[in-house]
Amino acid sequence: MNTDILEKINRFTRRPLKEDEVYVFSVILCDNEIDRDFERFSDASLEELKDKFVGKTGISDHNATSANQTARIFDTEIVSDDVRITKTGEIYRYLKASAYMVRTGENKDLISEIDGGIKKEVSISCSAERRICAICGCDRTKGSCSHVKGRKYGGKLCYDILEGISDAYEWSFVAVPAQVNAGVTKHYTSGDVVTSPVEDSIAADEELRRDIRRLAYFVGGREAAKTVGLTARGMNTQQLITLKKSLENRRGRNGIKIELRSENDAAEDNAVFSMK
Repeated sequence: MNTDILEKINRFTRRPLKEDEVYVFSVILCDNEIDRDFERFSDASLEELKDKFVGKTGISDHNATSANQTARIFDTEIVSDDVRITKTGEIYRYLKASAYMVRTGENKDLISEIDGGIKKEVSISCSAERRICAICGCDRTKGSCSHVKGRKYGGKLCYDILEGISDAYEWSFVAVPAQVNAGVTKHYTSGDVVTSPVEDSIAADEELRRDIRRLAYFVGGREAAKTVGLTARGMNTQQLITLKKSLENRRGRNGIKIELRSENDAAEDNAVFSMK
């Protein structure tokens, strides 16, 4: 370990730590590829995340308690893979973070699991201000359009581009990755109401129900998401829109909260937020 790494680590400590006191490892937080929710981070968003994740705490299973803190990010970088092209035809880029842990008797098993490749996937939580439709450029946090994510229009795939990262909250070790490349999944709350042509009305209603469950999760937790999800099953489009607006008012206008999680966590709440 060179002195430069220790200097970066010691910016976050109350006393200078020595090399034998710390354990250092790297993680991939996210990338610019289209994920299974048909969303992706723009290159600009990756750059914003790069700055905002320095100093952020790592936890387990998004259980945000002080006792559950395991590590801290001390450095980040954007890595480009010039021989790999994304589905959008761009050079593949990902956000790589360097993290440290203070070696203790309590975390020696975790360190062994990281070294052994057992604990290696992580997920992140952050806030984004805009969701841009790749077909028409509509910001779906402010308005709506007729395009449905995952469908093709004139041969072009519809997906949302996440832009305007306003905050990064935490990153978490997860058991099973769901995002194809970074091994992560995502939760978010949104401010858009999706409308569609008649032939896509069922898909539009299902997307509204998904947004409602996600909003309910961030307003009242997992049980609220389950309860509201059951209620929304029997609602028509207008009722769904009304319920969604009500939840948005409770949530407030704090941007989109994105929480990338494992499929194991999502399965526990009926895969409400799992990317398929």
